[in-house]
Amino acid sequence: MEIIQTERHRNPSKDELKLFLAACRDAAEEDAHYKIASISLKTRSLDPLAVLESIYEREEYHFYLERPSEGLALAGAEAVVMGSFSGEDRVADAKEWSDEVLEHCVAVGDLDEPMAGPHFYLGLTFEDTVSNEAAFAPATIFLPRWQVAKTDNGTTAVANFRVDPESDLDALVEKLWGAYEKFTTFAYRESLQSERPVLLKQSEVGAADGFQSRVVSGLGKIELEAFEKIVLARAIDAEFDRPFRPLVTLASLRERYSSCYAFSFENDNGQSFIGATPELLVRVREGRFFTEALAGTAPRGGTAGEDARNAQGLLNSAKDLREHAHVVDSIRRRLEAVEIPLESGEEPQLRTLANVHHLRTPLEGDLPDERHLLDLIEQLHPTPAVGGSPRETAVPVIAELEPFERGLYAGALGYFDHNGEGAFCVGLRAGLVNGSQARLYAGAGIVAGSDPDAEWRETEMKFAAFRDAIAEE
Repeated sequence: MEIIQTERHRNPSKDELKLFLAACRDAAEEDAHYKIASISLKTRSLDPLAVLESIYEREEYHFYLERPSEGLALAGAEAVVMGSFSGEDRVADAKEWSDEVLEHCVAVGDLDEPMAGPHFYLGLTFEDTVSNEAAFAPATIFLPRWQVAKTDNGTTAVANFRVDPESDLDALVEKLWGAYEKFTTFAYRESLQSERPVLLKQSEVGAADGFQSRVVSGLGKIELEAFEKIVLARAIDAEFDRPFRPLVTLASLRERYSSCYAFSFENDNGQSFIGATPELLVRVREGRFFTEALAGTAPRGGTAGEDARNAQGLLNSAKDLREHAHVVDSIRRRLEAVEIPLESGEEPQLRTLANVHHLRTPLEGDLPDERHLLDLIEQLHPTPAVGGSPRETAVPVIAELEPFERGLYAGALGYFDHNGEGAFCVGLRAGLVNGSQARLYAGAGIVAGSDPDAEWRETEMKFAAFRDAIAEE
């Protein structure tokens, strides 16, 4: 990526923008390849979700990620360039695609600000191949036309425009100038506040008692030592009395689950995968990577005493500790196999959410210079927390037992920048919404000693928490 560091691009005029874009067009003609003009601007404090709400257009790609407790929120929309890939090499293909885009990118503006410069948004489905009816490709990656990101250190807006050899410079200048003026004096559109949809009916995907049967089948394979753990999921198709407003739903999720990652990934058919996940897959910042093992679940209690007993029971549960250890061991094994060393993890901690307790072990280390965030994603996804262990034998059985494609459920969703820094979460506590319909997902980890009825109750608890956040019963 070419970086132009000049003061005149920090407070541009229309004439300066035209000169910049003319240089990009000349380079595009010389290389016979489009260029991406990327302009970063430090702005006054903005709420990225409210910005997305203000300029929201259906049937345009958008991505949103926020963790209020971390002080992070970012939104990007309208794909300038995008790619889709499938198969075992889909992550490597997405990285190669992004590298090529960056080779033809010219960046100017407030590039020293947090979250400045071009950022790519990537969604990976749980499966590496999907049917033609799937809402998202196995790997969907795009560079947004605009992005707004807020951290504890300020707010930065980024505009990315494609410049082709035949581009109309005057039209591009007007678009860029319009974006510049919008983000320096942003006026929020009237709120989309509305009543939450009311649940009319729902039905299990597959047989009503199918989940318990699948758990029994999984336990049988564990007994035969085919694998140590398998994660099995349920899907429910639900119909509501009115169409979802995805960003209103997202606002409800971020308020209710402030310690989780609230996310939304929408395609160009108006389908949105929305959720609030407790699970970080991996984050890279200043040469350090951070990941975590999150496995083992217990419900919250109705009183302080009951809640404390449930938490203590989880910390002492042989079944849950065994399930958790599988995840920690798998993460360590997979990263060490590609010479990415992990620092010693701590004993499992308690992660308490609004409706459940989880066991959590944080893990981190130095990322070698020759490695990229996507190299970590390639090794870690899917983790034993959503697939099983060993992955090679457990994950293929999921497709045999579950009567549906998972898609982005239990997939990886996140962003990375031109420096290879970024963050990805795991698509849990989520649903795919489309108009007034939604497919909701919930799963549970199965290890030796699991009880099919108890695992079913765990998924019911997860379904109820998500439904309560997005709709009225």
